[in-house]
Amino acid sequence: MTWRPQYRSSKFRHVFGKPASKENCYDGVPITRSVHDNHLCSINPHFIAVITECAGGGAFLVLSIYHTGKIDPHHPKVSGHRGNVLDIKWNPFNDFCIASCSEDATVKIWDIPEHGVTKNITVPWKELQGHSRRVGLIEWHPTANNLIFSTGYDYQVMVWNLDVPEQVIKNPVKSISMHTDVVLSMSFNTDGSRLATSCKDKKIRVIDPRTGVLLRETNCKTHRASKVLFLGNLKMLLSTGSSHWNHRQIALWDQEDLSQPCYSEDLDGSSGVLFPFYDPDTHMLYVAGKGDGNIRYYEISPEKPYVHFLTEYRSHLPQKGMGVMPKRGLDVCSCEVFRFYKLVTIKSLIEPLSMIVPRRSESYQEDIYPTTAGNQPSMTADEWLRGLDKGPVMMSLKPGSTQDSYAELNSYETHRSRSRPSLPQLIQEQPNAKEENKPNASHSTAQLPFTDENSSSPSNVSNRQLDVTQCSPPKTENELRQVFYKQQDEIRRLKELVNQKDVRIKQLELEIKNVRNLKTT
Repeated sequence: MTWRPQYRSSKFRHVFGKPASKENCYDGVPITRSVHDNHLCSINPHFIAVITECAGGGAFLVLSIYHTGKIDPHHPKVSGHRGNVLDIKWNPFNDFCIASCSEDATVKIWDIPEHGVTKNITVPWKELQGHSRRVGLIEWHPTANNLIFSTGYDYQVMVWNLDVPEQVIKNPVKSISMHTDVVLSMSFNTDGSRLATSCKDKKIRVIDPRTGVLLRETNCKTHRASKVLFLGNLKMLLSTGSSHWNHRQIALWDQEDLSQPCYSEDLDGSSGVLFPFYDPDTHMLYVAGKGDGNIRYYEISPEKPYVHFLTEYRSHLPQKGMGVMPKRGLDVCSCEVFRFYKLVTIKSLIEPLSMIVPRRSESYQEDIYPTTAGNQPSMTADEWLRGLDKGPVMMSLKPGSTQDSYAELNSYETHRSRSRPSLPQLIQEQPNAKEENKPNASHSTAQLPFTDENSSSPSNVSNRQLDVTQCSPPKTENELRQVFYKQQDEIRRLKELVNQKDVRIKQLELEIKNVRNLKTT
């Protein structure tokens, strides 16, 4: 009997990294020189935001996701902070709302126009004042709407409710005061009922974010944690840091017992921070090192040995920071399961990097795209503060699915319903449903229903085309570019839809042919 090696079956064994071509990168971006160990950028399906160098205060750049190529050095910025911006995060339930924190000890919430930033934005929608020292980290609640957490160099973790009328909010709804040093990272579990933090005192803590009660704490001397991450519904935590011998290390913890890690592995002797990213849909873990171009990826299982190494992506371009596209922004027709945006300071470049499962078929692969957390909140901030816990509202990634369309439509309605001086008055005045349904109703801009810009259905396309024709023509080069990018996006999506229909037609033709052959035999 001959010995044969035992291989673990996995549909993600051969996932590979595919960097974008040069014309699909963002060139000439003045990436910040800050040494802060944050991602320094944030991504959603509409925009990419990156912290930049700026004289006389802090600023960040917001670009259309399709605004690739050479970036105008005078491109307008979001520049309302009096100190360097240290972290930025898009609202998970509103693609046109972004939060930033700064060395000026404030957190600001910004409203981004739907057509992008065409002039400098200096006035925020909300300003949060409560920290006594610079604010280094912010996180949105994963399921409650308009709830954000911030932490700074005053060692405080503050909880802010944005559903209040004040433009300047000076009192957080909760201040958590248990850390003895600077908080390095924060992570929520799936329903937002637990908050994990890693601190400069080398400890990991699991906290009830609503009451501020400490639930668990590490006292392990062999692992010094820098970043911590909840692993979806697996009841486990993943931390990256360094070992006793200063080797970069990953460790896996049972969230109910933080006395010793369930698993730990030394990776290398480099000094850069390890950024962990986890995909709860595919159970894949990606570990990217700051200052090098390598990304290791693993599969996580609930049984021992827990962590299964898949392979490693190598690049000669070192990353200073990294952003991740939400799952609803991926190209499912090319079997893309994850997408990074690497900040390469030596070339002032942002390089998209797609992680792809190699498949022969170009049709939608349902087995690698289970339902995922969508962009609809499952509750309000007040409901969460009163003690309610709910998991995320799930959506399908299948093109043309009603869940997908409704989620995107909801994002637009949430953004448009907020009153802002820059929006035209016509958009705020909506016609009633009866007038919209009349067959002979005029299709002026004010009477068009809000449509899903990511949907490719013919009705939405026709509505959007009418909307464009009724708008005033672009007056500046930036406005013209934005119209061009939107049209490019629409053409790309229509091509994808046509390709999917072609594949489906071929499949049906083959099935009919097989049935006929069976009948004849």
